[in-house]
Amino acid sequence: MNRRGAALMLAGACAWAPLAAYAQATEPLTYRCVGADRKTYYGQTMPPQCAGQPLEMLNRQGLVVKRIDPKADAEEKARKQADDAKKKAEEAALKEQRRREKALLATYASEGDIDLARNRALADNAKAVKDIESRIESAKKRQAAVAKEMEFYQGKNKPPAKLAQDAENAANDVKALDEQRARKAKEVESINARYDEDKRRYIELTRGSAPAKSK
Repeated sequence: MNRRGAALMLAGACAWAPLAAYAQATEPLTYRCVGADRKTYYGQTMPPQCAGQPLEMLNRQGLVVKRIDPKADAEEKARKQADDAKKKAEEAALKEQRRREKALLATYASEGDIDLARNRALADNAKAVKDIESRIESAKKRQAAVAKEMEFYQGKNKPPAKLAQDAENAANDVKALDEQRARKAKEVESINARYDEDKRRYIELTRGSAPAKSK
């Protein structure tokens, strides 16, 4: 065979290849599966017994051209969704971290600025505690005055409803203010922790490494 003949044969083969692939792709397929009853089922359409079961698609020669496993597909889909959700959460966390770092550098020009901000926050907290203590002192005075009035009715008639209510209100006010003072005093820990973290991150961002902790 000369070169021209070989070239013509090659061109013909190339022209028939897509047609052969199309014919194979469009030929009738047979569905096969093992049902929940452990029996094997076949059909030109998917047998009802194959619903939810691993399924094979066979060509005319009886060769498996495709396998479908609903359970495995569902698990793979769930894994992909979980991976996507995890990736989005990590991206969101990284974005939030960068936003906070940018805000931190925009807020403070030096480590000294962080110390000044800490001192202001602690001073504001101390002032708030002092104000609450002043209100507690006033509430206790009202409570003592009401208690003195209540003494007048000991062993006699029942005290007026308003006076009894005033005594209850005074006791509740003192209790609420005591709790408020305790919460405010406890904020000192969170204030120091917040500015300690700000300072650690600031040093890490501006110096490239976190400061060594003193023993």
